[in-house]
Amino acid sequence: MIAVILTTTHILLSERDVASTVGWTGLVWLAPLVGLLFYWLFGVNRIQRKAHRLRPQGSAQSESARIAAEDRAQHLLEQRYPEWVPLGHLGDALTHSVLEPGNQVRALVDGDQAYPEMLCAIDQAHHSVALSTYIFDIDAVGRQFVAALDRAHRRGVQVRVLIDAVGQRYSRPRAPRLLARLGVPVAAFLDSLLPIRNPYLNLRNHRKILVVDGRIGFTGGLNIRGGCLLANRPQSPVRDLHFLLEGPAVRGLMSAFEVDWHFTTGERLSGDDWFPPLVPVGDSLARCLPDGPDEDFDVIRRMMLGALAQARERVRIITPYFLPDQLLLMVLNVTALRGIEVQILLPERNNLRFVQWAAQAQAEQILAGGCRIFLSPPPFDHTKLMLVDDLWCFFGSSNWDPRSLRLNFELNVEVYDRTLTRQLQHLFDAKLREATEITAAQMRARSVPIKLRDGAARLLSPYL
Repeated sequence: MIAVILTTTHILLSERDVASTVGWTGLVWLAPLVGLLFYWLFGVNRIQRKAHRLRPQGSAQSESARIAAEDRAQHLLEQRYPEWVPLGHLGDALTHSVLEPGNQVRALVDGDQAYPEMLCAIDQAHHSVALSTYIFDIDAVGRQFVAALDRAHRRGVQVRVLIDAVGQRYSRPRAPRLLARLGVPVAAFLDSLLPIRNPYLNLRNHRKILVVDGRIGFTGGLNIRGGCLLANRPQSPVRDLHFLLEGPAVRGLMSAFEVDWHFTTGERLSGDDWFPPLVPVGDSLARCLPDGPDEDFDVIRRMMLGALAQARERVRIITPYFLPDQLLLMVLNVTALRGIEVQILLPERNNLRFVQWAAQAQAEQILAGGCRIFLSPPPFDHTKLMLVDDLWCFFGSSNWDPRSLRLNFELNVEVYDRTLTRQLQHLFDAKLREATEITAAQMRARSVPIKLRDGAARLLSPYL
């Protein structure tokens, strides 16, 4: 009984979410043995305590320099897009960084476009290569990356590779072991002795970052695996979208990698090899938004909420996993009720069955609020993209689910660029032409057993 009371006290003082607090408290009191074990193994507060150690001490930008840079960025935003200044202010407040002008951002569709660009950049590296990924399969594609990283390392380029400890278990041999045998500096993020490969495990480093010479950056949703190279007709094909960045915003990618690498290995990455002076190379305003259950908690979700409030014409979302919490769901519906067109594109056949069932349980409520949901046919679409009007795009590693938005380490990029956003609107249109729209009537017509199954899965949505 003392353990139950102490644990309940811990829950009441630590949990941010009321539903989570009620759920954990009920489990601890109704099933003490199971509840105590599960809370201390998987409870949110344990994640927070562990995550706070991930933020190393570092030299912060002086307050005066930060304010001066923020003023310059806001002045530029006021000149170009005055109606978007409030969203710029939100990003400033959430990230304590500024929008960076002078960037060039290019979309790369599937591994077919992204992998050759990434491999070419590694082969042309002169000083440094920083690669972080969730999954690094040792298949035909993975071996190409291993060979490129090995070549870079052998010619004297500083190479650092960070792979998530759960993601490394998706293939054998494991990429860290293979790279280490070649002498390439590699580490596994939050490694565990448990031999688990579980797609529902939390507190994972889900970021996808490649930075070459501190000047060229890649990020998006793309893992390193053969299934993403559609030209090879893989057995389990996966569509995806990645981005190539050049310009001052690349520093944000490198900074996020440096934080994770320092936590994992204790090594600091600094100097011009990793952080060279960056000059404008394009016309995009861009900013990186790291997110995780530490000091960066809830950054991406609040940016999504701000962007929905900013919308004046339309909002378009592509995501493989769509389990918005009640606040996001409500704001999506309010956005649609304001007369804004809200289109959500999801996979017709999800690779995670419980996520698909839970998403179906929410679909009727989302559709009833005026949003429109479309299902894209196979192959499975892993794209993560949000477009607002014809100016603002938001992409990276984050999904629209609690695991991404509360429990994993993610990184997204916001870009103010009409040309890029219109290109991505055309990409969305192409996907939409292949998709099938679902209606609230179709959701209501599901059989009672299916509704019960989906409703039960929805109860697990905070952990999916």
